[in-house]
Amino acid sequence: MTSNTAEVFVTPKLFDRIVQSPQNLIAIETPNAADVLAQFRLLALRTGQSVYSWQADTGIVSLRERDVGVPGSKRASDALRYILKSMQFGVYLFSEFNDHLRPPNLGLLRQIARLRTGNDRKVVFIGEQVHLPDGLNELVERISHQSVASVHPRLRDGRWVT
Repeated sequence: MTSNTAEVFVTPKLFDRIVQSPQNLIAIETPNAADVLAQFRLLALRTGQSVYSWQADTGIVSLRERDVGVPGSKRASDALRYILKSMQFGVYLFSEFNDHLRPPNLGLLRQIARLRTGNDRKVVFIGEQVHLPDGLNELVERISHQSVASVHPRLRDGRWVT
């Protein structure tokens, strides 16, 4: 369940933006990474979309069917190789990935970024600040998420302002 049920960030419109992006690498910068992951899980359950999450302790796991995982994907490099070789479309979510941004993972990410097969795989990094090394920044579409709850509109001179 999301911590702020009044605010839904992960919508079908956001999912379409990710899928239709010309980039295969996406960075979502948010102060609420856990909440965004939970919202992606709800989206996957409601829509049946192929959305997966990677964690170092579990590897790649389907958000739609929690007990469906990819064997041998706990290491970041193995997970990225799986994504690169997969023929299936999918959106793969990575959080807390900064420690893994080193060779050979950087080379694998560059290969994923250049894929143009028609059934593109999207790698989505989710975190408060997503720092990618030089050479990858131009291959990433950035999406910023600011919590609406932190900005309260006020009435000033008969108009609502934030």
